[in-house]
Amino acid sequence: MHAFEIYGGKPLNGEIIPQGAKNEALQVISAVLLTQERVTISNIPDIKDVNKLIDLLKDLGVHVERVSKDTYSFEAKEINTDYFLSESFKTQGGQLRGSIMIVGPLLGRFGQASIPKPGGDKIGRRRLDTHFLGLEKLGAKFNYDPENSFFSVDASNLKGTYILLTEASVTGTANVLMAAVLAKGTTTIYNAACEPYLQQLCKMLNRMGADISGIGSNLLTVKGVETLYGTEHRLLPDMIEIGSFVGLAAMTGSEITIKDVHFKELGIIPDVFTSMGIKLELRGDDLFVPAQNHYEVSTFIDGSILTIADAPWPGFTPDLLSIVLVVAIQAKGNVLIHQKMFESRLFFVDKLIDMGAQIILCDPHRATVIGLDKQVQLKGIEMTSPDIRAGVSLLIAALSASGRSVIHNIEQIERGYQNIDERLRAIGADIRRVSIAPSAH
Repeated sequence: MHAFEIYGGKPLNGEIIPQGAKNEALQVISAVLLTQERVTISNIPDIKDVNKLIDLLKDLGVHVERVSKDTYSFEAKEINTDYFLSESFKTQGGQLRGSIMIVGPLLGRFGQASIPKPGGDKIGRRRLDTHFLGLEKLGAKFNYDPENSFFSVDASNLKGTYILLTEASVTGTANVLMAAVLAKGTTTIYNAACEPYLQQLCKMLNRMGADISGIGSNLLTVKGVETLYGTEHRLLPDMIEIGSFVGLAAMTGSEITIKDVHFKELGIIPDVFTSMGIKLELRGDDLFVPAQNHYEVSTFIDGSILTIADAPWPGFTPDLLSIVLVVAIQAKGNVLIHQKMFESRLFFVDKLIDMGAQIILCDPHRATVIGLDKQVQLKGIEMTSPDIRAGVSLLIAALSASGRSVIHNIEQIERGYQNIDERLRAIGADIRRVSIAPSAH
């Protein structure tokens, strides 16, 4: 097993380019199944979750060509539906939570699909009800085999209808949307997610010939069409990476320029970091983070402690709460972090406490961080990455800490961050990928 060995405590300097958005990639790559024509997608991140999905599409019969380092073309002319019944499909699909995204387009185009219970991060319950209930309202019939944890779906007669989603799930909205674009009649999806990545999917589908209106709102109207066609699409930069690099700069007192951030698509993210006292400067479409020896968190108008909580877009994304929690460690002032969506995402704070952080874990959803104001430096330790976002948060903490840190289970980090060690070394980080057997930690 590989690990990251880090010698922290030094400021970094330079430019860094965020990768293409992982969460958008999983949606738009799945959408290539909706047409037999060529779809070319660029700015695709070279990360494990995305590569696994591309391999899954290949095994389904999609012709995939790597045009350049970050650009692929896809042609889904002939899909091998028998592959759904294979052990290989069960294994591949079960390793990747994003595999659920192929269900909607397969139902829309072929009227049938199968999927093993998807895997992914162990960050609490991530129910699939929103996907299935929405697809059922379109006319899909689900059969679940509990012995093999396998879903099979028949959707030979999908019809447009009114759908009120039980939660504003991004992947749930995307899945229902991709089935609806080829269903007969008009579908309205209320309580739809409206994240930029979902908007990107809608725009791509419309270029392919779909008829979707209400893009950017929580009410989508989809008029079903007979056929979709080929297109070209470029992914947005990953807003979670951008937020991670802002947090890294603040924690390490570094001067970093984050290139081509598509600032208008970042929503409330910059405001949350500035509320923690972190200075940001927009230069063209680059985000410049100056070196800061101190950053002081704001309080609410009545003087009460700053609370940062996740919420559906345009609220603050839950994927950045782990980053914000780490950044708060060295702020001047106190912050309450409220992780509403996942009940296991804050459990990594025990490692931060071992490093010297002042954190009170109130319950599985809330943690109070008592800022050290950079008066006390964190110390390096040996630790394990529990999931993608917590793993990068621990990495940021290690880069700010004195001495040596080792992070195990970096495969979790690499599911979402492309060549992160190489890119950090390029701006001065002392980090290397090593083979170290984990000790009891």
